[in-house]
Parts: sequence; structure tokens; C-alpha cells
Amino acid sequence: MPQDFEINGRWITSKAPPYVIAEMSANHNGDIKNAFAIIDMAKRCGADAVKMQTYSPDTITVASNKSDFLIQEGLWKGKTLYELYALAYTPWDWHADLFDYARNLGITIFSSPFDHSAVDLLESLNAPAYKIASFECIDLPLIRRVALTKKPLIISTGMASQAEIDEAVDIALKFGCGDLALLHCVSAYPAKAKDYNLATLRDMRERYDVHVGLSDHTLDNITAIASVSLGAALIEKHVTLDRNGGGADDSFSLEENELKWLKKSSETAWQAQGEVSYESAESEKSNKKFRRSLYFVKPMKEGDIITEDDIRSIRPGYGLPPKYFDLIVGKMVCQNVEIHTPVTEDNVCLREG
Repeated sequence: MPQDFEINGRWITSKAPPYVIAEMSANHNGDIKNAFAIIDMAKRCGADAVKMQTYSPDTITVASNKSDFLIQEGLWKGKTLYELYALAYTPWDWHADLFDYARNLGITIFSSPFDHSAVDLLESLNAPAYKIASFECIDLPLIRRVALTKKPLIISTGMASQAEIDEAVDIALKFGCGDLALLHCVSAYPAKAKDYNLATLRDMRERYDVHVGLSDHTLDNITAIASVSLGAALIEKHVTLDRNGGGADDSFSLEENELKWLKKSSETAWQAQGEVSYESAESEKSNKKFRRSLYFVKPMKEGDIITEDDIRSIRPGYGLPPKYFDLIVGKMVCQNVEIHTPVTEDNVCLREG
């Protein structure tokens, strides 16, 4: 069984609703006031954590116009990688203020570091956990650096092969990570539900014996909610103040009402899983009286022999179960009965002699 662990007192476990992470990403759109507002929104919606991304254009790429560095398709077509990250990054001098703000508000905040210097910054802020982004899943030196902090680590697996996930998990465990979770992910923006292959979640949990979750880039919450029934103990979604805000990630992110619905619905989906049981639910026990049973549909006298026309299987359920219909036919009535009386062991002679 996967090992449960906690982030700021909130357990990552199959015994509790999914841990919902509100990914801010670039959706502050270069204004720290928007970043504060996203933290406020995440708190109002009941998210368990808000997550940032810690990089600068110079720590994630280089300023080059060569074709290798030019984005050829998708949302950011025509930009160089440096231009995109210059637009999207969260300034490092915001981090302390954002961490303080979230902590004062009472919501967990952590980040995805994209190089060793980012880990150093986040350690100076006492980050309670770390997330490795899908694109960095193959950066084993970075995973090693994070593992050495001994903090809980969440690794997103978008684009990674099984062999690459094996390597990431092995390096994390080898260098001291005791609390590890994996997020199944499709690194497309937006992603299509049909590409998610959610059945992978169960295999991933069994294969690596860690808690698993979903980093969901689809445009709605259906895929995320479906993942809960397949074992997702964490759900990460990008969030925004305005999907039409024009920022790098706004168009595929959740607005406030959608984030609130995700939190509530993921809890409902978790509750619905329950455990293996063939017993009647407490809420349905009172309805058993409305199931079918055998009733006399004619008045009968003591000593009469019951025929198929004398009894019927009808609602409610105060008589003998319908499965005894053939047994009752041909038996003797033990006492006078009125029409619409339930067939019971008291008014039918079930034993000979």
C-alpha cells in the first residue's frame, strides 16, 4: 500500500478526499496584485494548496532566435522560448511576499523549481513541499537536489516513458525522498480527455507503490473527477481570475466557480467510492418495505388450497419474498384471510401434517 504523508498537516492519502492544488503558473499576468487575488480565490474555493513556478528566462533557457528555440505551433506559436518565459515567469522578488501572504491567509503554498538556484530560493522560504514539472521529469540532477531537502515531492509524468519515470522515482528515493507522489499528466495545452488513459493511474500506483494523482490540462473538470474513482489522491489544475485575460495560460485554466465545483465534486466522488460492500446502505434500509412481496388478491377461508390466481407479487414488501411463489401455490390456507393480506408463514401451512 502507498505510504501516506502530509503537507502542512494535510494528509495525502486514499482515506481522505483528493488534495486539490491550484496552479497559478503565469496567470498573474505580470501583476503581483493578480497573484494575491489568485491566492485569495484558491482559499475561498477550498483548495488545499496554491502552487507557483520558480524560474527566470535565464534559468530555464537562453535568449536565442535560432529555430531550435522558436515555438512552431500551439498557443505560443511564433514566440521564442525566452520571450515566452520572460512573459510568464513569476519574479523572484515576489516569492517572499506571496509565501507570507498565503501563510497568513491559512493556505499552503509551494512551487515547482526549474533549476538548483530555484531550490535554494524556495528552501530559504521554507517551502513545505516541491513539485517537479513534466518537462523536468527527465532532469535527474534537479530531482536529486530536491530529494536532498527531504521534503515531500510530487513529480508530474507528462511525456515521460515508463523507463524515464523509473529513473525519476529511483533517483528521488535514492537521495532521501521519503514522501513521494506521481501525477499522471498529458502535457498538451489544452489536453484532450481521450488522451488521458486514466486506467494508467491504477497501474502507476501498483507499479511504484506511491500515491498518484492527476495534473489535468483539459478544459473542464470531468476528467479530474473521473480520476478519483481510479485512485487519484491529488488533483492539480491551472486556475485564473479570467479565462479571457490574455495571459500565457489563462485560456485553459479554471475560473473561480469551476475551481469551487472541482473541490466539491472531487470530495463527492471520493465519498462515493467507499469500500467493497453488498450490504444495504443505511439510507435505503427504510425503503425495503416497498420492495415486492406476495399478497393474497382474493379473500380465502381456512382450508382453501392456494392457486396461482389467489396470490401475486406486488409492492409493498410485508409478505414473503416473490421467490416463494411456486412453493406457496398448492399449499393450504391456515386461517381466514381478507383480500390484500400479505402472505406469511402464519397464514399458510408450509409444512405437511
